[in-house]
This record gives sequence, structure tokens and C-alpha cells, in this order.
Amino acid sequence: MELDNIKHSLQLAANACDDKRAHDITALNMEGISVIADYFLICHGNNERQVQAIARGIKDTMSENDIDIKRIEGFEQGRWVLVDIGDVVCHVFHKDERDYYNLERLWGDAGHVALDIESKEG
Repeated sequence: MELDNIKHSLQLAANACDDKRAHDITALNMEGISVIADYFLICHGNNERQVQAIARGIKDTMSENDIDIKRIEGFEQGRWVLVDIGDVVCHVFHKDERDYYNLERLWGDAGHVALDIESKEG
């Protein structure tokens, strides 16, 4: 996938998270750090239903834009849902799991990517 398309997918996913009131939406540039994906998108919800709604929102947004989802894991439990869009991997956490796994610290070498979202948190 071309870089512009990858960044477009990242932005679409971030907007989908924001639409479902995800908290602390963060994007990490994983190029040269991980072979898994070029970008990680990380956010959390406060309960299992919200986590599932966020993941479903990402899936629906990608489908509406003709972007293939490679796989979704962890949806049933709603604690850590991984939405694999290929070059972008979205990690939708329950708040407790996000605090525990702390991917931002684990991948501390990754640069943060600016996202164009107007957060609805408040």
C-alpha cells in the first residue's frame, strides 16, 4: 500500500475511534521498528461494550471505504481487540488492559504521529 493510502487508513481508523468516544487515541510510527505494521493506532474504552463498539466502528469505516480488514482478534472478550488493516494495526484496549500492557512504553522508540481529530472527550 502506498504511504498516502496508509496514512489515509490510519486517519480513517482514528476518526472511527473518535466517533465512538475512544480515549487517548495515539498513533505510533513503527517503520523500521517492527515488521508487523508501519503504524500502530492505540486507544481505549472504559468497558467491554465500548471497546467492542470502537472496534466495530473501525471495521465499518474501513468497509465503507473499501479497505480490507485482514483480521480481528479479541472482539468477543472486549478487553484487547486487535484490528489488522495490514500496514496499520489498531489496538483497542479496555482501560485496565491498556494500563497493564502500556504499548507506548513497550514501543518507546516509535515516534508519535499527529492525528487530525477533534476529540469528543470531555
